[in-house]
Amino acid sequence: MTARRRTRHRPRTLLPRRGGKTLVAATAAGATLLSLTMSGCGVLPGTAEASADDPITVMTWAPENTGATNMPGMPAMAQAYARWVNSKGGINGHPLKVLTCNDHNDTVRAARCAARAAKKDAVAVVGSYSQHGRSFMSSLEGAGIPYIGGYGVADEEFTSPLSYPVNGGLPALIAGNGRQLAAGDCERVSLVRPDTIAGDQLPALLNDGLADGDADAGKATDIRAPEAASDYTKQAQQALTAAGADSERYGYAKYGGKAKGACVTAVLGGRTDTFFDSFRRLQEDNPQVRTASVLGSLRQSLVNRSGGSDSPLEGAYATGWYPVASDERWDPMKKVVREHAFGDNRIDVTDPGVQTTWIAYTVLHHVLESIDGGVTAKSVRRALDTGTPVTTGGLTPKLSWSYENMLAARDFPRIVNAMVTYQRVREGKLVAVREGFIDVERTLEGEHEG
Repeated sequence: MTARRRTRHRPRTLLPRRGGKTLVAATAAGATLLSLTMSGCGVLPGTAEASADDPITVMTWAPENTGATNMPGMPAMAQAYARWVNSKGGINGHPLKVLTCNDHNDTVRAARCAARAAKKDAVAVVGSYSQHGRSFMSSLEGAGIPYIGGYGVADEEFTSPLSYPVNGGLPALIAGNGRQLAAGDCERVSLVRPDTIAGDQLPALLNDGLADGDADAGKATDIRAPEAASDYTKQAQQALTAAGADSERYGYAKYGGKAKGACVTAVLGGRTDTFFDSFRRLQEDNPQVRTASVLGSLRQSLVNRSGGSDSPLEGAYATGWYPVASDERWDPMKKVVREHAFGDNRIDVTDPGVQTTWIAYTVLHHVLESIDGGVTAKSVRRALDTGTPVTTGGLTPKLSWSYENMLAARDFPRIVNAMVTYQRVREGKLVAVREGFIDVERTLEGEHEG
């Protein structure tokens, strides 16, 4: 599936290119000293070059062992990918060296991870998760290091010219979830989301999706929740009250205990299972409103833990970026995990974080093979900016970060893949609701009616 050329044009702000001719030829010792001081070792940022047979160094980071969202499978997948590549002789004769870092869901630690990537001359940060874009992106920009395939939870992933996202991030998921709920006749929706900066943008996106799917749809009730709570009874009660209290109007009796049109969608990352546990206990004495979420917050492992076909999530709607985990297009990734992860139980092949890391490293592999000459952060950026579209085996559309392929949306100009998939829990399994991808570009660009 080739990326569609977009004809709308808009101004964009670019950071100064690193490694270019930014200083006049030195005519004084002071100018030379300034150049050396800025680089730290006499080399401009992003231009440290690996000689023949030297490793190509990249970094993958994610939070681990925290009280909020944890993504340990992402760095674990990166390490398995490197073992696989190196077992085949590396990339263009270079071993792939993956550094990992734990950002601890903390702004200071996220900045330290980025600083370490620069210190170790990483040519890219690949397949990573962090909410703290303000902390890490400026450091990467200062060092000229591209950010390939972030998970999509930080605004800077969709605005920085050094970011190369492989999916539409949370914006696409939430907008797509709104459209999916509207298609499922959800007339009254409650959104339970984290009370964070990243969470603050979700209600408007969900409402845009609802309006795009149904011009008469009302706005969702916004329910804020602590990101690291151990109980969500209060928020579950608010959601039930807002979505299903008017059981007569919404046909609770008529529709056999299902409150027609009443839906609750929860997007709390790793704490979504805690919310649904609280929600399930309250549901026994309340209308059985339909539930929904997005992939990452809702995943197959959660359905399995909560009872499989007897799970309270049976029938739940889910919006994802990629094909369902059972799709054969994931077989190459599963083979690498079987043969090179050595039973690492951090890797869940149904986890969208792990899947994003696989796709991001697929992009990196393609780009590195295309570089004729030394591999540097600068040459990687150039290949990403001007190279041929990257094929990911059908897991995404072909990916290209040329200007004409970017989204004509003020808030998300770096998105080049606005596709989502509709899924639903049936008999304890996440299955596709319809074949192929659904394009939410129009929703993200604010072109819906209503």
